[in-house]
Amino acid sequence: MQPSVPELCGELAFGPRLLSDVLGCFPAGVAIVTASGRNGARYGVTISSFNSVSLDPPLALFSLSRRLLSLNGSILQAEAFAVNFLRDDQEHLSSRFATALIDKWHRVEYRLGHTGSPILVPALAILECRTYAQYDGGDHVIVVGRVTHLEADVGRPPLVLFRGRYHTVSRPEQTV
Repeated sequence: MQPSVPELCGELAFGPRLLSDVLGCFPAGVAIVTASGRNGARYGVTISSFNSVSLDPPLALFSLSRRLLSLNGSILQAEAFAVNFLRDDQEHLSSRFATALIDKWHRVEYRLGHTGSPILVPALAILECRTYAQYDGGDHVIVVGRVTHLEADVGRPPLVLFRGRYHTVSRPEQTV
């Protein structure tokens, strides 16, 4: 059994709120992870904790809070999922899929992807993945997926989360 953090380095001089505020100084892209359940139900949740893991094999990860109401009955049980990177004009989708206990899919346009996961239409980019591994991440679950299909709209800027608020970046410059 591993010792807890306080046992390793003494009592922490900061709490979760300060840590969250400081981590918020690092801009993060906003995405919605979607999946289909065995019963045909659609699941989706907004994330800003996404990371590339490996190019060979192609692996990516995101994390989900253990407080997520649909955590165990949805995305963690799916064999595949899609990561839909949001465009600068999609704050409304981010907010919708971050809200608990509502019909997140009401009037949301989507199509089924190669893995059977719902794909948001439009999206800045899409990674379709097969579940590769899940790990304990403290108050989160870390989900690693093997990328099996991808798409991108390189002409649009992304939606970004910085210090708890939505932002966008300038349009990408065209390269020849």
